[in-house]
Amino acid sequence: MSIHTFSTKATEPIEFGGDPALATSHLPSPGRALTATEAKELGAICDTTADATERVQHGRDWWPLSLRWSLRNEVPQIPAVVCRPKNTQEVSILLAYCNDHKIPVTPSGGRSGVCGAAIPLFGGVALDMTQMQGVESIDEVSGIVETLAGTFGPDLEEAVRTHGLTIGHYPQSFAIATVGGWVACRGAGQYSTRYGKIEDMVHALEAVLADGTIIRTGGAPAGAVGPDISQLLLGSEGTLAVITRVWLRAHPLPEVERRAAFVFASFSEGIEACRRIIRAGATPAVLRLYDGAESKRSHGGDGTQCTLLVLDEGTESIVDGTMAVVFDTCKEMGAAEGDVALIEAWMHHRNDTSGLQALTRKGFVVDTMEVAANWGHLDSVVEAVESAMLAVPHARSATCHLSHSYIEGACVYFTFAATPEEADFESTYLAMWKAGQEAGRRGGAENQEVIQGLGLATLIRAIAGGNQIGRANEQEIPTHAIQGQRQAEMPFAIAGKCGENAKQQQRNAPEHDLGGAIARDEIAGEEGWHKHPHHMHEDHPMRFGMRQAAGNNGQW
Repeated sequence: MSIHTFSTKATEPIEFGGDPALATSHLPSPGRALTATEAKELGAICDTTADATERVQHGRDWWPLSLRWSLRNEVPQIPAVVCRPKNTQEVSILLAYCNDHKIPVTPSGGRSGVCGAAIPLFGGVALDMTQMQGVESIDEVSGIVETLAGTFGPDLEEAVRTHGLTIGHYPQSFAIATVGGWVACRGAGQYSTRYGKIEDMVHALEAVLADGTIIRTGGAPAGAVGPDISQLLLGSEGTLAVITRVWLRAHPLPEVERRAAFVFASFSEGIEACRRIIRAGATPAVLRLYDGAESKRSHGGDGTQCTLLVLDEGTESIVDGTMAVVFDTCKEMGAAEGDVALIEAWMHHRNDTSGLQALTRKGFVVDTMEVAANWGHLDSVVEAVESAMLAVPHARSATCHLSHSYIEGACVYFTFAATPEEADFESTYLAMWKAGQEAGRRGGAENQEVIQGLGLATLIRAIAGGNQIGRANEQEIPTHAIQGQRQAEMPFAIAGKCGENAKQQQRNAPEHDLGGAIARDEIAGEEGWHKHPHHMHEDHPMRFGMRQAAGNNGQW
């Protein structure tokens, strides 16, 4: 029996261009239709529907191309049925049945991902985990929270706070993603420097394998023998198992919060300051550095200066020590103190998604790419990726911010935009991805999330090379495999930094500061859009659906 129960619904990414029940699949169908007997037997296992609108809604997530196709009344792929189990036993029986009958299964939750991971590329069953919501137990002494995988972020955090605890996981898709998605897509929250990424928070997992076997992993504070099976499932995007239950490490509610803002003469100097802060052992919850273009658009800069936002929370003595390191380092680097009110503005809009929707409606190619690189390579990676993206025909902007810092490096988050003709839309999208990917490698990125997850990699192959899904099946990829998801941050800041020549050509675009896209009036000199804070229980990980992504990135 759950001690906290919820019934939150998934947030749909954008309107359809026609009757959703009449929407069609953009990609060729790779699978066979279910027989009447199979559909009936699935319905006997758990709540199952073949309703056209429900099937179409489960044929998409927040992947930008999917949003574009939705406006044409298309989705990437349409499952044969949608199944909604209410407990782990129903998941087990369903997966065993589908395994025996070679029916593809794609787990999903909030479908908040921006990488296509919740899309049922192989047809078959869309496994909607959002009927499995609730906090099952809380060990306040040990700080362990047991929750079902379909629980949405805001519900979980609100519940644990009544017990004096916080999870501390705030991906940009916080409001529209589920816990299972966070885990399946190895999501990083905005406070990750203080609390860690989701893999640092997982104490134990319950999951169901493709043959229906129920397993339990973890459960001890640490282990010294054998591999960590939990870490194998983390980031697997639904391909190895369906996560049904998660035990998370929680923290005491913070005593204090401190904020600061600084302005650097260059992005490179800001990177060096972040490096020194982290290498000194200071771990402020938020350490976000914006390039000149993003700083101008969102923080009132002049286009050359770069803004660093810092926030920390926790025990007063620890926070004071951390912020002392931050102030001393920034002062040594010659940074000027900025307006602390900038952090409040960021907090207010960080989970707004309206910018992505507005840009899509205006016909922009827009997406994001994350690159993780060691400190010694970050400068070259940033310059290489932005310049390469801006060199693509029809490109409008390529901008960057540093979002997550680690002892040996950091994650830089690129947002790109283009305005091609309709006939060149998909080719431009693919070209900007390819340009960024290749440039990141040339710049020295060791770990590049360029194809952000398994789902996106498969989708790109499909749209770039015709019906490669079918060819993949011929290459012995099992049609009954559990198809996964990925969670990434949603696109946010648009506007650009580049070489001197490219800067002259770049047109400013609205920012999607993930958490809330901030649509501005600077795109292509056109009349702009106003901010539309979207409280649709939204905030949970682009995803991205179980965002299992951002985690379906689908988060699911």
